Amino acid sequence: MLNRGYAYTTIISSKYHGQALLLHLASLYPHSTQEAWQQKLNNGEVTLNGVTAAGSESVTAGQTLVWNRPPWIEPDAPQHFEVLFDDPHLLAVNKPSGLPTLPGGGFMENTLLRLVQRQAPKANPVHRLGRATSGIVLFAKTPQAASTLFANWNTDRIQKIYRALAQNIAEHDAYEILTPIGLVPHPRLGQVWAAKPSGKPSKSLARVILRGESTTTFEVSLHSGRPHQIRIHLASVGHPLVGDPLYGVTGQPLENLPGLPGDGGYFLHAQFLRFQHPITGEQINLEAALPTGLCPTHE
Repeated sequence: MLNRGYAYTTIISSKYHGQALLLHLASLYPHSTQEAWQQKLNNGEVTLNGVTAAGSESVTAGQTLVWNRPPWIEPDAPQHFEVLFDDPHLLAVNKPSGLPTLPGGGFMENTLLRLVQRQAPKANPVHRLGRATSGIVLFAKTPQAASTLFANWNTDRIQKIYRALAQNIAEHDAYEILTPIGLVPHPRLGQVWAAKPSGKPSKSLARVILRGESTTTFEVSLHSGRPHQIRIHLASVGHPLVGDPLYGVTGQPLENLPGLPGDGGYFLHAQFLRFQHPITGEQINLEAALPTGLCPTHE
């Protein structure tokens, strides 16, 4: 799909005051080299306070920097979802693996947000799932519903249960995982969320569902909402997800050129979501059917 392009806008912060624009762009968007950024500048894609930039300028705190990225062909992604719940305030869907929840990482139009908003223009996700993660995504259709759900999301008022296929055979039947999560170096991105002793407090409860010859299927309840929490937490106790291209057995990025957070290959599914309706007070119990790779017969 050829999208319409996108204007990436940032405000220059005081810590970058006086830095050369070309250097600033290369550090702000490390996916491209200085040479590549100079070509984009030469093409007139970058403006500073509304003026087309050359790259040699020194940036000033408070200036508005805009990269007008030309239209590009997005990677393919599934174009479907299953509706699990729909009323005037909420919409819950079962997202397929491979479809990003929100724009980013080269995706703008091929996202769950765009697909959902074609049917419900005012719907916005209360949370997100990683591109390769399947399962329940909850959308709010009204500001009141969104406000209540955001306030309750990382509390025990909302129960979130996932199914995960992990490497190695679990020694215990249940694990309380409290590994802190913070930003660590990544050779391709600069930094990525991972296990980090000085990171933010995090809590997951993992229960063994099935042991295979070399794998364990876990049911995981989230009690905090850190990025990639289940992938990191299970890896940190010696059970990285089968096929995970990013995290190794310590919950840190793999040593030999780790993949990107959005890369697929692993099995993780948001199976259950239980909460009180933010407007009616009704108890809502949602379930998204397991994908083939996580059904018990898979083992």
